[in-house]
Amino acid sequence: MKLIERYIMTGIQRLVATLVGFLTFIFASYCAQRYLTEAANGTLALGVVLDVVFYKVLIALEMLLPVGLYVSVGVTLGQMYTDSEITAISASGAAPSRLYRAVMILAIPLSILVALLSLYGRPWAYAQIYQLQQQSQSELDVRHLQARKFNTNNNGRMIIARQVDPHAAHLSDVLIYTSAGNRTSIFRAHSVDVVDPSPSTPSVILHTGTAYVLAHQGSDDNEQFFRNLKLNLKPFDQSNEVRRKAKSFATLSRSADPADTAELQWRESRGISALLMALLAIPLSRVRPRQGRFSTLLPLTLLFVIIFYGGNICRSLVANGALPVTPGLWLIPLLMLAGLFLLLIRDGTLQWRIRQ
Repeated sequence: MKLIERYIMTGIQRLVATLVGFLTFIFASYCAQRYLTEAANGTLALGVVLDVVFYKVLIALEMLLPVGLYVSVGVTLGQMYTDSEITAISASGAAPSRLYRAVMILAIPLSILVALLSLYGRPWAYAQIYQLQQQSQSELDVRHLQARKFNTNNNGRMIIARQVDPHAAHLSDVLIYTSAGNRTSIFRAHSVDVVDPSPSTPSVILHTGTAYVLAHQGSDDNEQFFRNLKLNLKPFDQSNEVRRKAKSFATLSRSADPADTAELQWRESRGISALLMALLAIPLSRVRPRQGRFSTLLPLTLLFVIIFYGGNICRSLVANGALPVTPGLWLIPLLMLAGLFLLLIRDGTLQWRIRQ
């Protein structure tokens, strides 16, 4: 490897490590605070918080790595332009293509890593998160229930108990609230025994209490007194979007659903987009001497916002059938490639004028 490429790569590598490390720490701290709050509220088991945070960070690396490389290339080369180092490199007879060569040596392996994370790591992490949430957000998993607190989950169920015995799966002085369709049900029981804690078929036996069924429309309300009542609760259910993110690459490939196709194209395009973003940062890093290394951040930020939101919009359009599958989400990488080609032509024309 030649001296110029090694010098450029060293500067970019240091900044990539710093940025990605800092962003990962901030993201992990945010996730920990969020899920610790859910654990304190009784909606998530405390024991799974660290696992969920780890999987969330793994998912976020799909975005953090390209962003870290993108910004690092722009800022590092911007500093070299400001310090007239690029001018000195050009004066020594080095071709501008050596900048692209140095960046690609770093960008290609990182883009491959991003592609692998997107195709395999991300769905695996989502599957693990949803499995943990499914297990812990079922309020029948009494291991995470807290006494004298409103324990809720995403299905709109709520349980509050004066005492909780996790070993015997027994609750004392219990109020259960459920809502489904046009009816709300409230059960007040002296005690509750968990018969089946499975999120798919949850059921309990209520001892000595009162059941109230309230109709949202009309006057079909009723009150029932009971001694022993077996109650089959609504199972934990995941939305289609949630399940789609956890689907494997092979499953999505076989599906004819436009939403699955959009998810598949999103995963397939992540690696290419990461590489193109890094290459686009090279011409955007061009600044005048002594202009300041961070003067490139505004155009870099604007381009990133356009790419990010453009990708999300295209994914929604493909999923809704409003945008054809071809080109689908590949429209954004194609536009990035066209933009890079135009910038390369501009730089080539500029170099020709300088030599004239």
